[in-house]
Amino acid sequence: MSTKVAIVGKGNVGSALQEGLQKAGYEVRTTGSDQEGVRAVGAWGDIIVLAVPASARRDVIEKLGDVSGKVVVDPTNLLKADWSYAGDLDKSGAEELQEWAPGARVVKAFNTVFARNMSTGRARGEQISLFVAGDDEDAKRQVMEMGRAIGFVPVDAGPLSHARYLEVLGVFNIQLAYGSTKYGTDIGFRLVGVGG
Repeated sequence: MSTKVAIVGKGNVGSALQEGLQKAGYEVRTTGSDQEGVRAVGAWGDIIVLAVPASARRDVIEKLGDVSGKVVVDPTNLLKADWSYAGDLDKSGAEELQEWAPGARVVKAFNTVFARNMSTGRARGEQISLFVAGDDEDAKRQVMEMGRAIGFVPVDAGPLSHARYLEVLGVFNIQLAYGSTKYGTDIGFRLVGVGG
């Protein structure tokens, strides 16, 4: 039986992950933000991906209801209106999410990757790293397997508290793409010597 992945959000991130996961053989269902749809896919999925703006996470968690035991993936980055960092090195957005859904197994992943590369795990034809942080080892393993199946080189990034640094890295990636360097979004990080 294949792992069932529920994706909340039908924007660029949700659509890219749906494409990549379906190609990899995962069973995927997606929904927008309506209460009934969110509750239904959340109840169905083994893994729930919150492909929504960071500001919408709490609302989605409330709509999902009881997610005890579920793997909840947070690919979001905390951004100000000017796309600068709006997070906190004392507590990541993923740790905040874990507080809102204490029974869930929250994993930080995909936030350092642009949507255009999420369906293949590649940037300009080269494999990129998928950094995965979480406190539940089995949940991390499932998300790393998911990333590997898409085409990424998965990297265990440690406990959920390390999401603080991944979120900064995600914002740095955005600055490289859109800031003064303007490298564009077909870029990605690769940690040499680790992962696979």
